[in-house]
Amino acid sequence: MTKPAASQPKTKRGIERRAKILAAAEQVIGEKGFAAASIADITRAAETALGTFYIYFSSKEVLFRELVEDMGRATRTQTTERIVDAPNRLEAERAGLAAYLRVVRDRPLQYRIVEEARFVDPEAYRTYYTEFGKAYADQLEQAVQKGEISPGDAEVRAWALMGIAKALGERYVLWDDNVDIDRVVAEAHELICNGLAP
Repeated sequence: MTKPAASQPKTKRGIERRAKILAAAEQVIGEKGFAAASIADITRAAETALGTFYIYFSSKEVLFRELVEDMGRATRTQTTERIVDAPNRLEAERAGLAAYLRVVRDRPLQYRIVEEARFVDPEAYRTYYTEFGKAYADQLEQAVQKGEISPGDAEVRAWALMGIAKALGERYVLWDDNVDIDRVVAEAHELICNGLAP
């Protein structure tokens, strides 16, 4: 079943107001959780009228889905920007992991919202990670073709590497206020490059 899409504004002012509502939603939903966050809470945080919300979003559920989709695009873009100058795939892995952990550190509410999507909107949650997985697998396939990494199942590898990043983000960024991200990245990168074999 297809869920209704959010309305896209045509003017600069509309684009800015819609972005302000999304930013307020990240803050409010990230702090209170989806169920406890009301549309009134979100519009109050966005400093906009309650009726304005419905110009752009037909419901809180539609807003939430859009928020998760925006977060996925933003995280993929930020990570891609950090790896574009990497000289090879293994160095791209290091740069990408560091970029992801810094996104988690800088926007912890985003991480919580995506995790809550597992229950609030499982389809959005699945899409969030599936889009990452597809792009990641494509990058790994290209690296195999260039001879930068060994051949293997790109999809399985992509999901395994995503799992490493997700778990490290939770343990060493969300649960630890004073983590040395570079140390965590170096240790994980050693594992990614050389495995566990002696």
